[in-house]
Amino acid sequence: MLYTHVAGIDVHKKQITVTVRTPDPRRPVRREKTRTFRTFYGDLLAMGSWLAELGVTRVAMESTGPYWWPVYAALRETGGLGLTIDVVNAAHVKAVPGRKTDVKDSQWLARLLEVGLLRGSFLPPDDIREIRDLTRYQTKLTEERSREKQRLLKVLEAAGIKLDVVASDTFGVSGRAMLDALVAGERDPHVLAGLARGVLRNKTDDLRLALSGRFTTHHGQMIGFHLERLDHLDQMIDQVKKKIGHAGVAGTSRRPAVAPTGLVAPFTAQIQLLSSIPGISDRVATVIISEIGVDMSRFPSAKHLAAWAGLAPGNNESAGRRRRARHRKGNTHVQSILIEAALAASRTRTRLGARFHRLHRRFGGRANNTAGKKAAFAVAHTLIKVIWAVLTSGQPYTDLGHDFYTRRINPEHHTRRLIAQLEAISGKKIILADHDGEPPRPDDSHGSEAAA
Repeated sequence: MLYTHVAGIDVHKKQITVTVRTPDPRRPVRREKTRTFRTFYGDLLAMGSWLAELGVTRVAMESTGPYWWPVYAALRETGGLGLTIDVVNAAHVKAVPGRKTDVKDSQWLARLLEVGLLRGSFLPPDDIREIRDLTRYQTKLTEERSREKQRLLKVLEAAGIKLDVVASDTFGVSGRAMLDALVAGERDPHVLAGLARGVLRNKTDDLRLALSGRFTTHHGQMIGFHLERLDHLDQMIDQVKKKIGHAGVAGTSRRPAVAPTGLVAPFTAQIQLLSSIPGISDRVATVIISEIGVDMSRFPSAKHLAAWAGLAPGNNESAGRRRRARHRKGNTHVQSILIEAALAASRTRTRLGARFHRLHRRFGGRANNTAGKKAAFAVAHTLIKVIWAVLTSGQPYTDLGHDFYTRRINPEHHTRRLIAQLEAISGKKIILADHDGEPPRPDDSHGSEAAA
């Protein structure tokens, strides 16, 4: 037994069930007490005081949605730093089938905790959690803005307006001016096309055709609602970005330096370190820090961090045979942002870009529609390990070069291998000829020869 004074909490929305296991001072057995509390914060504080009176030093509870947040806060307030709180994954704690009740769940948690069979989840500090809430909210607002744009385009399609066919950005300066004019009541295609700006003026004839539809007053009202919604979302996104802040901009001979602002200002050094990695911008670095923090001591190795994020390949082996296994769910926010960074890194002449193209060919290339997704996921796995190394060492990323995978290849051996592959495909004998000298004459004994 590793822990003597423990408690297990089964968390629900309206009530929590708490089981405390402590040593019995009279007999060599374990004493067990179970109580139920309501989830009002005052009752949660009373629960924390009750645990403190019993001398509980370690508490375990399942991470049930957002319901464990006030419970955790109340325990931290009453127990202080001396109380260890383990928030465990519900999938790792399975009670005996057919014997599941709230009381038995709390008892099972307490029994697993006292023998050390529970592993607490990663909980970042308060300042990191504040940034995480804002970055996730920014993502939700951006996704909602995209959905609202799709709804607006659907109204235009119903009205026979093909603006998105001609203009590359329907919501740019020219497109927004035309949409506002349509809402204001303008229906003349020539007048609407005259609102084009920049290079869109070269498509005036196509714009007149695209803006000639059956746009009614109802369509104008719907477009007006969508535009107001988009303006509100843009305003909200700007406010969230301002609250998050930025890591500052270094000064040049033409512009002065900009100091860091917002909640990310204390993490400027870490953001600059992560920005040295190909594919990772300041925004991506901010999201990464908000999800995994800056203290990598919580993760013993880069492999642990990759497994926690759900970027490590799955394991399914039995009787010496490996079967196909999906990766674990992990942190979907880290996965999405790092896959986005991997796709950005694939367009750079770096070792990460070379790795993407190398894996893309291995997975089938353009002949396989899923090759790009698989390669991006694999590069995201590489990125999370690079991030762990950069944050652990405190040193910026040093790229190994776009030719990292080819510089060790012997050119002569590689040439012979490629010639053998070409001969196998074409069915002809391939002979390399020096362009400065005379090409070799075909040998009569070989009817199918080709000079390269």
